[in-house]
Amino acid sequence: MISIKQLTFHYKKQQALFADLSFHQENGSITGLLGKNGAGKSTLLKLMAGLLKPQTGQLEINGFKPFDRLPDFLSDVYMVPEEFSFPPVTIACYVKATAPLYPNFGYEKMDKILLEFELDSQKNINRLSHGQRKKFLIAFALATNCRLLILDEPTNGLDIPSKSLFRKILVSSVTEDQLVLISTHQVKDIDTIIDKIVMIDQGELVLNENIFSITEKWQFKTVQSLNGAENVVYHEKCPGGYRIVLPANNGEESDIDIELLFNAIVNKAPLNL
Repeated sequence: MISIKQLTFHYKKQQALFADLSFHQENGSITGLLGKNGAGKSTLLKLMAGLLKPQTGQLEINGFKPFDRLPDFLSDVYMVPEEFSFPPVTIACYVKATAPLYPNFGYEKMDKILLEFELDSQKNINRLSHGQRKKFLIAFALATNCRLLILDEPTNGLDIPSKSLFRKILVSSVTEDQLVLISTHQVKDIDTIIDKIVMIDQGELVLNENIFSITEKWQFKTVQSLNGAENVVYHEKCPGGYRIVLPANNGEESDIDIELLFNAIVNKAPLNL
């Protein structure tokens, strides 16, 4: 569970990145965190993980103040950072040394995911490719069974088959007692697995909505021409025509286009979400 109330944070000698930010999210969701470069997504994740301390406001994760970094907090939160490093040990050695830090660690679950990712537990982690190391880190994160999993750009470095496998493994591994927060620029990689979207822009929360509510209100379509397309609130030129956003009339819904939604919000389209 994430609870943020009137949070303010800034780096030394810089303007406030967040001012009076409030956000609440219960467990039982795979949530996408979106924003432009510099919007503060990675900073917000680090605040939640206890790696940074807010200047003012309240921030609680599973009832704990993250920056206190108490053992009970650390054992139930796991963050997969965009950049990472490992000691020169085998996968099996790393798991043996670090898994006991997580009381709910699933060793059988770990073995199963390693098998699906085609990773050999006897291989030295630092001799693996970047994509293989990323897959190992994701496997370890899922095996911790932490109530909060924070994934910062998890699909960076993965090839197309691995991205597909990542989605399959994530959905099948997460329980209703967990909250998964995914920050990414690669929205096409997660559009079929998230059930909620949170978007920050210029230090403010501009969207906090579940996918079902969005598709109840808005349709996302591709048309050859804008002629005859009524009530279009946002459009973009694309090969073969235009991608458009328009009201979902008469219960007619469509699959969400997260990239188009993101651009519509950034460009101040009148979505009223």
